Amino acid sequence: MSNTLSRKRYSSMAYAVRYFFTRIFPRIVLVFMCIIFILPFYWMLISAVKAPSELLSIPPTLFPKEFHFENYVQAINYIPFFRYMFNTLVIATFAVIGAMVSNSLVSYGLSRINWKGRDVLFYLVIATMFIPFPVTMIALFDIFAKVHLINTYVPLTLPYYVGSATQIFMMRQYLMGIPKEISDAGIIDGANEFQIFVRLILPIMRPVIAVVAIFTAVASWNDFLTPLIYLHQEDIYPISIGLQLFRSEHGLEYQLLMAASSMVALPVVVIFLCFQKFFVEGITIGAVKG
Repeated sequence: MSNTLSRKRYSSMAYAVRYFFTRIFPRIVLVFMCIIFILPFYWMLISAVKAPSELLSIPPTLFPKEFHFENYVQAINYIPFFRYMFNTLVIATFAVIGAMVSNSLVSYGLSRINWKGRDVLFYLVIATMFIPFPVTMIALFDIFAKVHLINTYVPLTLPYYVGSATQIFMMRQYLMGIPKEISDAGIIDGANEFQIFVRLILPIMRPVIAVVAIFTAVASWNDFLTPLIYLHQEDIYPISIGLQLFRSEHGLEYQLLMAASSMVALPVVVIFLCFQKFFVEGITIGAVKG
């Protein structure tokens, strides 16, 4: 009798331990990680509406005593905010267009068309992922300077029109999972390769194209080093450089810097929320296809 009770007690304890580590503990870790990722963004938002004295107070306050929404108005007026935002939007738009067109075409040629040396070229493309940007930075600057493209947006957008190894790999993996019978049906109907790509394959690629567009838009929107190298006129600066000038000019008024930073981050958040469905679908399908 006692042995039976001991076994039941042991089984109950083992079940409780297993339940904790398989159900409860992972949720605790996820909540903790979410707090870590959300905390900087939350701190930026509350700092944007704090008074200067409260922002630098010790210990820091986790909630503003008074909301100073006029910080946003002052931040807009201190720098040509909307001009910088428009410049950034122009750069990001051309970058996204270039990334979607070039990466989709290259990945299609490396996955759906059989030709000699295709796989070798694909491996060479993947190998470029291991070349860091600083290695090519000086050479690229010298090339763009010789063709008089400094202080233009061409050096910031042209690289997106020659493809990205990471995005080509992701789109190729997605295309490898599309049945070959779809292309064969187009050939039977008399379509050429370009028509098959545009009319049959491209609509199926919408999820992964959305992922590429989001990645490119965020990368271009947040890019600081490239504009710093190629743009030397204040009227064509993107917002990333504008924030740096803001911080240099108003180094002690961090509440205004936080207000401007929150407005800069807002479009990225809106884009992700609008295209979240395509983003998740493209990531998950691209991970298991091919």
